[in-house]
Amino acid sequence: MSTARRPRFHLAFPVHDLAAARAFYGGLLGCPEGRSDRRWVDFDLYGHQIVAHLVEESTAVRGTNPVDGRDIPVPHFGLILSWGEWEALGHRLRRRGVEFLIEPTVRFRGRPGEQGVFFVRDPSGNVLEFKAFRDSEAVFAR
Repeated sequence: MSTARRPRFHLAFPVHDLAAARAFYGGLLGCPEGRSDRRWVDFDLYGHQIVAHLVEESTAVRGTNPVDGRDIPVPHFGLILSWGEWEALGHRLRRRGVEFLIEPTVRFRGRPGEQGVFFVRDPSGNVLEFKAFRDSEAVFAR
């Protein structure tokens, strides 16, 4: 698929506190807020629509999967950023005292798909992964 005109994705996910979601996604990550109602709010996550829905059930990690020597939390969602955006976001989160589930690191070093990654948890327990590829054409490299 051409990178010139990609579709935007939409993701609806559970949160237990909309004010905390607004503080995390809007305040910390800098996502502009879109429409909202009493039990949901949508955010612009780098051009993608994510919607925090107020629910009562737990959003805890359900498991992990080993990838390149680390236990990756599942489920999770996130973005592939440019290398500069990834570094800047990691520095900003560190300055703001965010606890990383997986610290910013480079995995698959020297191999196809070399990438910088880090994982954080939102106030409701949802896990987000932010990554960047040294070679943006290597996202699906084998």
